[in-house]
Formats: sequence, structure tokens, C-alpha cells
Amino acid sequence: MKLALRLAAKGAGWVSPNPMVGAVVVQDGHIVGQGYHRRVGAPHAEVEALRQAGDASRGADLYVTLEPCNHQGRTPPCTQAILAAGVSRVIIATPDPNPKVAGGGCAYLRSQGVAVETGVLSTEARRLNEAWFHWVATGLPWVIAKAACSLDGKIATATGESQWLTGEASRAYGHRLRHRVDAILVGINTALSDDPQLTTRLRRGRGQDPIRVVLDSRLRLPLTTKLFRLNSPAPTWVACTATAPKEKIRAIKDLGAEVLVFPSESGRVPLKPLLELLGKQQVQSLLVEGGAEVLGGFFDQRLVNQFYFFFAPKILGGRKAPGVLGGEGVARLVEAHQAKAPAIRRIVPDLLISGYL
Repeated sequence: MKLALRLAAKGAGWVSPNPMVGAVVVQDGHIVGQGYHRRVGAPHAEVEALRQAGDASRGADLYVTLEPCNHQGRTPPCTQAILAAGVSRVIIATPDPNPKVAGGGCAYLRSQGVAVETGVLSTEARRLNEAWFHWVATGLPWVIAKAACSLDGKIATATGESQWLTGEASRAYGHRLRHRVDAILVGINTALSDDPQLTTRLRRGRGQDPIRVVLDSRLRLPLTTKLFRLNSPAPTWVACTATAPKEKIRAIKDLGAEVLVFPSESGRVPLKPLLELLGKQQVQSLLVEGGAEVLGGFFDQRLVNQFYFFFAPKILGGRKAPGVLGGEGVARLVEAHQAKAPAIRRIVPDLLISGYL
């Protein structure tokens, strides 16, 4: 099952809105087939592994990280492939919470005489697909907060200089995060000051671009911004309020971008309704890259599920230098956000502190 989980992880960034799944076929203690779900519309992990195993699948054990599907989707049901291959036992890490599956795969296999066991490395399997499980349960994207700052928590100098605080290795790590998520979000101030591309730039050009989302309540984003002129298969979405100029909405749409209009919430785009809309568009994971006020807003409303804070070995100081989080913050220590499972990793020359909320 550990091997199946490692295989499943290879699908990160390529399979959404499907979950990552890996499978291994074992005959008489020997691995005879293995596979993983490579991309949307491609064969599922079980089918890949069984094809590789061939006739050796008959009477074999199949290890799979998620309950096999028993319904027709983009591909045929995996339960039928398992029966046709003659597998005698299926070992599953975790049941599938998708209402289209939800125990149906296990029940059908058992009804056909296949032995089924569940719960092997289930915690690890759920962690691998945490965004997908969260989206299935809540309809909301899994929100990841990401920031780069100095040791004293500043994201820029007092004069606004911020590029580049962290080193090349940290920036490459950030691009790997972009590849794994469905969408990335910044606020209008970041868009105006940096004119970012918000694309995934990895070595050899590999990697998926996430959907680019900009919070711009009054549509101040210039029509000449890079976000409207990228050679990228991923779209740009601009979230504004109903007070935004109608002619600017039309101009942005004419450039091929999507404009999402929301009722104003204290002059800003309301974050929870935005997440609800993204979830309906099958955005399962959202990387929030800032700036400080946007990050602070997500923390204030307790919408963050996971965080990655990169600390450069620099101390900036300055009462006017912006910190990582703006917003209102908490009034009392008992209200503080409590990090769970915090981890520290050295990404030379920086430090990465990550965890859950």
C-alpha cells in the first residue's frame, strides 16, 4: 500500500477534479503490476495495474488507495475491470466519500465473491487527497495560505521593495505548489505592484497553470496587465463587487477573462461566497499568495486550512514595513489560530514552516 500511495502521488496536479489513486497487483508475494491515475480521462489506477499484470491478475491481490468506482464516468467502472481480471482479494486504503461510490464499489465486489478489506494506511491515503476529501464533504476549496517574509515577519521593506526576499529554491517550491492546486489568488494591490503572471514555471516546462483569481472590488486592474495577455490554457478570473464599472466588466470579458460579480461586503469581495462559487466550479484547492490584507482576511474569517510560510535569513525592521498578515487579527491570545502538526524544513538559505489550521 505504501507503494500504491507513492504511485498515486505522481498524479498530483494532473488529475483534478478526480482524486489521486495508485494500485498494485500482488501474486504469490510478488508485485506483478502497478499503475496510477495519470490525468483526467486516462485509465484509472486499477485498470493500469491490471493491464500490466495481465494473466497474473487471476487469483491475485489488488492493493488500491481508494475504493474502486462502480459507476460509468469518463471511464468504465473499475469494479468490472477487477472482476474481468479474476482478482480474488482487494485491499483498500480508504472508502470513497463520493455519493456516486460511497461503499457501492466494496459492496458490489463482495456480492461477486471478491474478498474486500479496508483501512490499510487510511490516514496516509486521506492526507494525500485532503483537498479532494474536503471539497467532497463541504463543497469548498481547500485553502492554502502561502507567504514569503523576513525573520521578523516582514514581506517588504518600508519602501515597498519585496523581490526577492527568499532564495531560488523556495521560489521553485512555490511553483510546485502552484502545479498541485486548481487555482491561485492574489489581491489587487499585489496585482498592481508586481504585475504577476501567476503561472507555474518549473524546469523543462512541466507543470499545470492554476486558474488565476484576482480580488479587485472596483476593477482597478489595468487592461494591459500580463494576466490578460498570457499564453496559458488556464483562465483568469477577476472577482469584483456590484459597484464596479459596467464598461470595465465588458472590457475585461472582451480580453477573454471571466468577471465574477458579488454583493459588496464593507466595500470588498465577500470571501465565503467566493469560495462557494469556486467550489461549484470544481476548484478543489486554492493557493492564496497575498498580499497581507488578503491573507489577513482569510485568517480573520478562519477560512485557511493549511499554510506555508517561507522565512528568509534577513531582518528588515521598520514600523512601516508590512507584515505577513493584515486584517483585524485577534483581540485575545485565547482566540489565536492554533497551528496543527507544524513542520520546519530547511530550503537553503531559507526556512519553511508549514502546518494545518
